[in-house]
Amino acid sequence: MMPRQDSVTAKEVLDGARTEGKRVYKRESAHRVFVNRSLQLEKIKFFGFDMDYTLAMYKSPEYECLVFDRVVQRLISIGYPEAFREFEYVHSFPVRGLWFDMLFGNLLKVDGFGNILMGVHGFKFMKPSEIEELYPNKFLHLSEQRVYVLNTLFNLPETYLIACVVNYFDSSPDYKPMADKSGVVAGEVIMSYKSIFQDVRSAVDWVHVDSELKNFTVEHVEKYIIKDERLPELLTRMRSNGAQTFLLTNSDYKYTNGLMTYLLGPEWLSFFSIAVVDARKPLWFAEGTVFRQVDTQTGALRIGMHTGPLKQGQVYSGGSCDVFTKMVKARGKDVLYIGDHIFGDVLRSKKARGWRTFLVVPELAHELTVWTERSSLFEQLTQLDVVMGDAYKHLNLDSSAKDKPTIDKLVQAIREVTHQMDQCYGMCGSLFRSGSMRLCLQVERYADLYASSCSNLVYYPLFYFFRAPAMLMPHESTVDHRATFGRPDVRSLSNGSVDEDAAAKHLAAGVDRRTARATTPRTITFCHEEEEEETTSSSDPESSTSPHRHRIKSENALSSSPRLDSMSGIEDVVGVKPGFVDMQSNN
Repeated sequence: MMPRQDSVTAKEVLDGARTEGKRVYKRESAHRVFVNRSLQLEKIKFFGFDMDYTLAMYKSPEYECLVFDRVVQRLISIGYPEAFREFEYVHSFPVRGLWFDMLFGNLLKVDGFGNILMGVHGFKFMKPSEIEELYPNKFLHLSEQRVYVLNTLFNLPETYLIACVVNYFDSSPDYKPMADKSGVVAGEVIMSYKSIFQDVRSAVDWVHVDSELKNFTVEHVEKYIIKDERLPELLTRMRSNGAQTFLLTNSDYKYTNGLMTYLLGPEWLSFFSIAVVDARKPLWFAEGTVFRQVDTQTGALRIGMHTGPLKQGQVYSGGSCDVFTKMVKARGKDVLYIGDHIFGDVLRSKKARGWRTFLVVPELAHELTVWTERSSLFEQLTQLDVVMGDAYKHLNLDSSAKDKPTIDKLVQAIREVTHQMDQCYGMCGSLFRSGSMRLCLQVERYADLYASSCSNLVYYPLFYFFRAPAMLMPHESTVDHRATFGRPDVRSLSNGSVDEDAAAKHLAAGVDRRTARATTPRTITFCHEEEEEETTSSSDPESSTSPHRHRIKSENALSSSPRLDSMSGIEDVVGVKPGFVDMQSNN
């Protein structure tokens, strides 16, 4: 039952606040955290952090260039042409979230429903007619056998390299396109786009897992890692406020120790209650691996499975979310996990365990720069949309109309402005604003909070209430409150008067109204963001024996339901399944 609340009216609150002339306070855009679902920081008992691209931000494009060159060298070493050494990384080309179609060798920008928004083959951006020819209805189903989703920041050099290799073979006079457009051929040698992709993918795995890339990065850490002076301040404030902090990364201990020593000093473990390396997310959120302790002197794993209590200053390897939450006695809503990987960090922690989630989107800094500096383009697009509406409004059209308004020039103008906007973001456009891009929908669905850096939390008090903005549907945002609906047969219900009429009838008939019909509730029934006793949402099955605690009930609670998770399956990100799990050994 909800606790009884004293009656208060909105008018009384507004009168007391004296809101006239006041503006909503907003922090600097570079310091802001953006909200999809409301969250109260003081309710968070555990702050979890990924390392790569979260605590350790890589310098761009320096790090992408390093990886790109190393993968090119690997391809040459396994037999690809020496001419590949001429490839030069262009950081304005790739954008996260592109699909690679292994059948036709195209990089595709796709919305959340499979509709193709843009296509590029090698360095050639495809015309709408070319896309229509290969993809009827400009639609492609997400299939693991055909599509690989380049979703991570580590995929950026790989995305551009795929375009380079496809462009090289398509442009080479020694190779001719195959009749079915699935690759190129030179004599008896066939180079399918699928085999090209598999070679690139294997080379990327080798560079990240088996080469000296990590050692080289640590040796030149100042060149490739941004040292954020806000990090120690943020972690210290969290711990002094009574919360626990933990590190959960897929990287091995040696690499983690090298980067964290640079960022936080040799005593970096003192900033965390628990540190877990070799996590192998997203597997960590499912069955996991053997949970072992790391010898911090040698970096070796100690034999046997660790079952004792977790101690600060120690480092652990592997394990699973089940083991972890039982040992620290954490419930799902107690944890805010902060990471950059939409699938490995945010989606799985949300769907499988009901953790609260904070997505780090480094590209957001550039997206907001374009949003503010190129506002004139957005204003032009808004004005053109008004003109489009007027073209139909002034004709007073209904279903009997035969004469269409002439809008060809208007449509062309909208396309040109849209293209100018896209090019401000990069060759492949915006990460968020090209239609309802799949990555954008995943951010809205699974990330409670998001920002360009986890350090932005330092600008908020740790009791802050992040409130999600009101989201209006089209029937609400496009209909003025002052408008008349125009349906005399439809009226607003007044439940109070309905109850009074029914009560009079029941009284006359001698019927007990409490058992005859439902009546209008007299207290507030909406329980979102309302504190209540909640013991069944725990990710720890043993937590039901612990004392009850007040928590916040979220509208997103269903997303942590095992039933819902088993029904929906893992369909958000698919691709070739190498040993290098979803580009996450570096995360």
